[in-house]
Formats: sequence, C-alpha cells, structure tokens
Amino acid sequence: MRGRRWEALLWLGPSLALIAGVVFYPAVALVRASLGRYSITGVLSGFVGAENYARLLEQPALPTVLANTAVWVAAVVGVSVVVSLGLAQLLHQAFPGRWLVRAALIVPWAASLIMTAKLFVWIYDYYFGALNHLLTSLGVLAGPVDWLGEDSTVMGAMIAVGIFVSLPFTTYVLLAGLASIPGEVYEAARVDGASTWTAYRLVTLPLLKPALLVAVVLNVIYVFNSFPIVWTLNDRNPGFGHDTMITYMYKIAFKSALRDVGLAAALGVVNVALILLAVVVYLKTVRWEEAGA
Repeated sequence: MRGRRWEALLWLGPSLALIAGVVFYPAVALVRASLGRYSITGVLSGFVGAENYARLLEQPALPTVLANTAVWVAAVVGVSVVVSLGLAQLLHQAFPGRWLVRAALIVPWAASLIMTAKLFVWIYDYYFGALNHLLTSLGVLAGPVDWLGEDSTVMGAMIAVGIFVSLPFTTYVLLAGLASIPGEVYEAARVDGASTWTAYRLVTLPLLKPALLVAVVLNVIYVFNSFPIVWTLNDRNPGFGHDTMITYMYKIAFKSALRDVGLAAALGVVNVALILLAVVVYLKTVRWEEAGA
C-alpha cells in the first residue's frame, strides 16, 4: 500500500510542483510584499507590518475604484449571463448553418484580449470610428461622441466590450448544460400540458443551475481580473476615475506618482480576498435557495 502511495505521488509530483510554483509561491510572495516598504526601484528597504493596508484605506481614489469595479463586474456578468441564456437556447435548436454560428461565436473568446480591445478603440474613435459614422448616418447622433474620453460614456463603452468578450464562454457553458438535460423531461412536461415558457421556467432553468453556477463564478473571477480590456480602453484618461481594482493596483506600482510596490501588493491581497468573498457569498446564496426550494 505504501508503495502505491509513493507511486501516486510520483505521478502527481509534476502537477504539484507546477501548482506550488505558479500559485502558492506567488501568493506567499504577494503577502510578503504587502508587509514591506520598497524603494522606487523596487528594492525592499524594510518591513512595516500592516501599515500598507492602513495607507490603502486612506487613498482618496479607493471609493471611486471600488464603485467602478462593482459596476463593471455586475454589469458585464449580469448582462452576459442573461444574453447567454437566450443564445444558448437558440444554438441548442437545430437550424441550417448552426455549426457556422457556433464557430463564429467562439471567435471573441479565442482572440487576444489586447487585439479585441484595440479593435474597439478604433471602432470608438472620435474622428474615424465606425460607431460614430454609423450613428450619425442614421440620425441617432447629431455629431460624433468621444466614447472613451467623456466621463459619461467611457464606463459603458468598456462594459460593452467586456460583454462581447464574455458571451462565448457563458454561452458554451450553458449550451453544455442544455445538452445534458434529457429529452424525456420535456416530453413529460408536454404531456402535462405545460407551455413552452412554463417548461423553460420550471424544467430548463432548475436543471441549468449547475451550469449557471459554473458560468457565474468563473465569469466573476475572469471579469474582476480583466486587465487588458480596461487598460487598453482607458489608458489615455488621467487619474483613477475609470479604473477598476486591477488597473488601479498596476498604476499604484508602476504608473502613478506613488510608485509604491508595497501598497500595490496590499491592494493585490485585498483583491484576492474580495474575489473569494464574492464567490463564497454567491455559493451560500445558491445553497440557501436550494434548501428553501
């Protein structure tokens, strides 16, 4: 028996080493960095304990960045899941060219995020962007709009790109959930006289809960940590008025007047804690709903 354990450990060794190298070591290094003071060149000059966390709470931009992050995650994840429910239901049906539509849907997810975000920078361009040209030609706008430069439009423009990139993943997860539902369940619902909407509400949605759980949890983590989209679309705007927690952390460490690695590391620890908290709250909520059902 002991020999089998060592044999299993031998097979698992490379995976465990990889996990230790890319997960545990960076996590320990992040916590360690959050407790230190660093020079502008990134050299450790001493440990300060929890001082970085106290200084983080004193940053005037933090409430704005927290609000931006909440809006960004809630809007992108919420709209993506709702739209994906409809897309998954559509792509689950048999129709000519379905394979082509399914293949086309995966392109935004498979493409580089930087490339996709840069494409939308050109689409949103004030002078030559296709969006302004289209909307002014249709008479929707009287003149071009600086989508990525005006405070009233930049967050909405970023959210639209976030939804565009997130839709393929959530749609395919829900599509896999729909494919796992046996057809006999719908036959029984039809025999009982259930309408299409009633069958969807009382049969499809409850059986889709595992897929919805995966889609929401992974999308929250993905969207919260989405650096390329926010950075690429918002890089020309000064200050922190449209930053999320991830881009704010990067600016604190490398781009702002602070240039404080320790403070940025403290924010990184807070980011991990916020993600874990959001996931735990969601999982607990789902369990309460299932217990009460």
